[in-house]
Amino acid sequence: MTEPAPVALITGAARRIGAAIASRLHGRGYRVIIHYQHSATEAAALCAQLNQIRSDSAHSLQANLLDTASVQQLAKDSVARWGQVNALVNNASSFYPTPLGSATEQQWDELVGSNLKGPYFLCQALADELKTRCGSIVNIADIHAAQPLKNHSIYCIAKAGNKMLTKTLAKELAPRVRVNGIAPGVILWPENDNKKGEQEKLLKSIPLQRMGSSDDIARLADFFINNASYITGQTIAVDGGKHLS
Repeated sequence: MTEPAPVALITGAARRIGAAIASRLHGRGYRVIIHYQHSATEAAALCAQLNQIRSDSAHSLQANLLDTASVQQLAKDSVARWGQVNALVNNASSFYPTPLGSATEQQWDELVGSNLKGPYFLCQALADELKTRCGSIVNIADIHAAQPLKNHSIYCIAKAGNKMLTKTLAKELAPRVRVNGIAPGVILWPENDNKKGEQEKLLKSIPLQRMGSSDDIARLADFFINNASYITGQTIAVDGGKHLS
């Protein structure tokens, strides 16, 4: 009897890096659950594209990762869709500057919520299911979890917590679930960022002298989930060597 195709839940998967990860895993034979918060149109379009390749292989679910009840419902609905979840990729993230003099509690709640609180409680909600499946978790961190970015203190704090989340859960969920992280460097410019001079200066500071791509992140996520059976608790920088600066 043929084993059913494994299922991966990818948060923030309607666009950009999340969509690349979803497409990559789908190409590996996974059924994918594409989580989104606001990008309903993009999520529906990606699902339609993937389902055209292989019927009933992609499904979208909306959830607010800042709300624990919504996170728990996302976990339940994800398992219910195909009866299993084998991999979780915590990709969804808010990113914007928060200078100390003007940072607000709302910004704290949003940045810590999307980058740390949401992933933590989603891992909690899916822990038993992933243990049953001997599954895998991949957390998308950031090189700025270790190298602070000026005027982005809340984001950096949240991503530092995300990196520690990978380590602590790797211990807590072993030996049934592997937990690893990816720390992207310059992969995509933030939306509405048109500061060409600053972009060129940043690229010159990278040893490989260029940006990476969403597929660089997707390939590593694929590796962690499918080809890294003896790796857990690691966060690997995908940054062209920027961490060496």
